[in-house]
Amino acid sequence: MTMNSGFSDTVRGMMIMAGCMIVLPVMDAIAKYMAVSGGMSPAQVTFYRFFFQLLCTLPLILVVSPRALFTAKRPWMNFLRGILHAAASLTFFAAVKYMPLADVFAIYFVEPFMLTMMSAIFLGEKVGWKRWTAIAVGFGGALIVIQPSFAIFGWTSLLPVVCAFLYTLYLFMNRAIGDADSPLTMQTMAGIAGTVFMGAALLIGDRLGDKDFAISLPQNGSHLILLILLGSISGYMHLLIVQAFRLAPLSLLAPFQYFEIISATVLGYVFFADFPTPSKWLGILIIVASGLFIIWRERKHAGATQPLDTQ
Repeated sequence: MTMNSGFSDTVRGMMIMAGCMIVLPVMDAIAKYMAVSGGMSPAQVTFYRFFFQLLCTLPLILVVSPRALFTAKRPWMNFLRGILHAAASLTFFAAVKYMPLADVFAIYFVEPFMLTMMSAIFLGEKVGWKRWTAIAVGFGGALIVIQPSFAIFGWTSLLPVVCAFLYTLYLFMNRAIGDADSPLTMQTMAGIAGTVFMGAALLIGDRLGDKDFAISLPQNGSHLILLILLGSISGYMHLLIVQAFRLAPLSLLAPFQYFEIISATVLGYVFFADFPTPSKWLGILIIVASGLFIIWRERKHAGATQPLDTQ
């Protein structure tokens, strides 16, 4: 029995996105540890993230297609994409330094709403009321996990919102660039742009005396290993995310970002003593259920419009 190729690509895109969303919070937990226990500024952590990401992807592109960097069809869009990603990472890492990991994710989850609206308005993707409902339910689950409050966190609570907006623009550009350049080319160029941008930001911020932009080196070998792991996760996971957005629509993949709260909650408990309450577990179940509903809807739609070949 074989499946229609379009249906297969869409499901593969959703599976890739779900897997990446489970793994990515490991990177954020490392960033929080380096900022809180490692004494490293959020800007410095962000710089190392993109520097080691570049070191991970650059050898691949030199082996697979060394001319790709010099023959990219949309180099400036790729560089802008990297700068947006770096700025989003900086605001997120600054937030996790001061706030619990799960709290930051809960506030950050306004991003799927932004992404779905942009895909509907600018790309003309059809978003039915059932998919809107699933996204809204998933967002409600995120609010149950942690109810962010401006009264508690002050202006710092707006950092994840800024991150969500910047990351929405980054993801939107993934789709806007389309197939002009390969995912490996896009990710390598993003690594170059992010490293240069954060290097300049570090120099300026450190000169101005901002502690969140202080320049420092890893204190020991274990910190260096963690930073290399940080860049590796970033590089390879976002390489897969680029591929996912080539296989499935933006609005269809948006709800899977809620899966990040699962890893964030577990990591917060294991490493930062943030014990999940019953309401948090209820929220997690709601988030997972909304994602599974999207998968079920896609399979049902594909089966109704193009039946499986039973030869």
